[in-house]
Amino acid sequence: MDFVTVIGFDDIIYNFQNQGLVAVTSWVLMTFLYVLPYNLIVAHMGSTFAERGGGITSWMRETNGDTVGYYAAWFYWITGLPYVVDVANSVVISLGWIITGNGNIQAHLGNAWFGITTAAIFVVFIWIQHLFKNKSLEVMSTIGGGAMFIMTVLFVVMTFVGLAKGNPIATHPFNFKAFLPKDFFSLGFLSTFGLFVFAMNGSELAAPYTADMKHPAKDFPKALKMIAIMTMFLTLLGTFSLGVYFNAHKLPNDLKMNGSYYAFLRIGEQFGLGKSLMYLFAGVQGIYMLAQLAVILDASTRVFLSDVAKRFMPRQLTKKNSDGLPINGYWMTTILCALIMALGGLLPKINDIFNWLLNLNGIVSPASTCFLFWAYLMVRIHPERFPKPSYTYLKNRHVAIFVGAWMLGITALLALLGFFPTDATADTFALQLAMNIIVPIGMVVLGFMMPWIAKRQQSGNAFKPATWNLITIVTDVALIALVSYGLATSILASAPNVLKWGVILVIDVIMVAVTLSATRNGRHGIVTEEN
Repeated sequence: MDFVTVIGFDDIIYNFQNQGLVAVTSWVLMTFLYVLPYNLIVAHMGSTFAERGGGITSWMRETNGDTVGYYAAWFYWITGLPYVVDVANSVVISLGWIITGNGNIQAHLGNAWFGITTAAIFVVFIWIQHLFKNKSLEVMSTIGGGAMFIMTVLFVVMTFVGLAKGNPIATHPFNFKAFLPKDFFSLGFLSTFGLFVFAMNGSELAAPYTADMKHPAKDFPKALKMIAIMTMFLTLLGTFSLGVYFNAHKLPNDLKMNGSYYAFLRIGEQFGLGKSLMYLFAGVQGIYMLAQLAVILDASTRVFLSDVAKRFMPRQLTKKNSDGLPINGYWMTTILCALIMALGGLLPKINDIFNWLLNLNGIVSPASTCFLFWAYLMVRIHPERFPKPSYTYLKNRHVAIFVGAWMLGITALLALLGFFPTDATADTFALQLAMNIIVPIGMVVLGFMMPWIAKRQQSGNAFKPATWNLITIVTDVALIALVSYGLATSILASAPNVLKWGVILVIDVIMVAVTLSATRNGRHGIVTEEN
């Protein structure tokens, strides 16, 4: 299950487009300076708090108190939402390759239908993920993660078999200098490392499941060490193999979105297999991404709700239905994911949307990971306050504190550098930079609002009906504007103006009617603060 959340073939593709063959050197450095310490720190924390079920949320509460624990839980949960949307996007793209046999999804769907299809996928999974039990998640993850690992190994092996037969190398020159960075300290180059952290983190998501292992204190560290070895194998040899089939000095603009399929398409054609390998990979990719979606939604919900002090949360979010599910939490997840998708719809092409979401993950994912290293620092600075772990990463406490500080500092720096829009064109640079700033600020503001609302609710309702109506109107206007823009610039762009704006008007009227209906029902007790 844990491997599914850490690394995949696409993670290699993303960083290959950003850095070319230089990514091999970056993977080596990141493996020894980041991946190994990261996984072993998670193993140490999991062993220290083996009885706690909230993962990083529990660790922050135990080391820093309830207030900090709440903020860690909130930010860790909400920063995973862009990735939820990204994973759902990837499922749509895999379906596109299976159905059409090519990666020209823009011609077949356009921005609006791409967004609608993505929304349908993640909404379905948000609302059915509670049906998955641990055993079904294990089976789905084993199939998806195992198949993805096998496909990547197959790609690497076939690459070396092809080289042994004398097949040509696409990258020229393919020598030692091609693997070395030319301008290491440039902003454009350093800003790409946030995606390396994004590609490698996530192993702490398995922490809530450690209690299901036979010998969690011993087996959890072993599992994380194995993941580090698998990650090193996939990233180093996978990036090398990509340099054989793609000219690293002149890569396709849509490589992040379609590169995995291009890779298996090229290797299949080289070995006389036609498109069969590509279709096989597309199927595996779909299963792998669906497994990721299920695990991430289930694990992040556990992390957020299993060990968060309820006094920080509004009553609505702590409410559970008859099955014990945080039903309003699902609604909030749905709305926030829709808002992220709607913002992405402001960009002109699907490839731009895909790349922006990836780069956004390169900001918020490292930022949320900082909580892990802060908790580790507290455990090593004050060992007398916490249980003695069955596994200890770095026996020397002073060395451990230095390593923890290094991991915290470099992760925070890479999160800040990620605000630079690496893939943006001159036309979209300003828009993407603004979106990179607006989304994280929105996450922070929303996180601070929750305890504020909860505090106001202690003396009654947080807001008067007029205030709720104002919030509803503002939200509705923003959504209508985004939907109208998306429709006008995508599927309706070539339609006559009368038809185009007529369709937009009908959709906007429906949105207003739904909102007014919900507001009116709220006055009758269906959607109230108490409910």
